[in-house]
Amino acid sequence: MPRFLIERNFAERLELTTEAAAAVKEINDQEGVKWVFSFLSPDKRKTYCLYEAPNADAIRAAARKLNIPADVVIEVEEVRPEMFA
Repeated sequence: MPRFLIERNFAERLELTTEAAAAVKEINDQEGVKWVFSFLSPDKRKTYCLYEAPNADAIRAAARKLNIPADVVIEVEEVRPEMFA
C-alpha cells in the first residue's frame, strides 16, 4: 500500500482525545486509509502524519469528513540507514 506524508496546520492547539482518535479511525476505515503515526510540533498547531492509503484523494476525503486540514499530501518511500550497510 502506498505511504503518504500529510502536513496539517491547525488554527488552535490540537488536543487529541481518545474519542477524537476513535472518530479518525472510523472515518479512515470508511475511506480505506490507515493512520500509522504522527509528529506533533511543540506549539501543538502542526502535525506531520504518516498514512497508508490507496491514493491521496482517499486521505483528502477522510480529512474533509473529519473537518481537519490536509494542507500538503505527498507520496513517500521509506529509506533507512541500514538499507545501505
